[in-house]
Amino acid sequence: MGAGLLLSWPFAAIAHWHLDSLGVENALPMHFCDIAGLAGFVALWTRQRLACEMVYFFGMAGTLQGLLTPNLKVDFPDPRFFVFFLQHGGVVVAALHVVTSMRCPPRVGAIRRMFAVTMLYTLGAAMVNQILGANYGFLCHKPEQASLMDSLGSWPWYVGSMILLCVVFYSLLYIPFAITRRRHQAV
Repeated sequence: MGAGLLLSWPFAAIAHWHLDSLGVENALPMHFCDIAGLAGFVALWTRQRLACEMVYFFGMAGTLQGLLTPNLKVDFPDPRFFVFFLQHGGVVVAALHVVTSMRCPPRVGAIRRMFAVTMLYTLGAAMVNQILGANYGFLCHKPEQASLMDSLGSWPWYVGSMILLCVVFYSLLYIPFAITRRRHQAV
């Protein structure tokens, strides 16, 4: 699964190149879900705790949204369709696998760490967007397909709303681990 997550971006780039749709919007692994996939690769192969937290929080808070409201211009049986769903589905499965089977739950302070990582990602994506004229992280405009972002206001306000929503989702995703940690401390 880790190798699949690592190879999903090159396969997507090859599919886009072969079908003449490779451009600045998809040439780099700079979307939030790409970062989650790379973190998933590292987490699955090394159990590195920050990578485990990244794939869990990014995967469940962001990539799951991408699976539910895919921003795709192609349909089945296009190769880009398969790569999209395999990569996004793989991230969600890896996120759940890391915290359950691999027993690498989020550590104390994970919400603050993930907020910091999210802000670093946002800053990096914004710089790449500025240089290339791209839209990584959907920071410049919303996806063309309907999504949760449609209810978050207009640009640039929806970017702030997305960041606040990340903190809300991260907090909700952390609750089961906080409860479990408290129960173990009480015993």
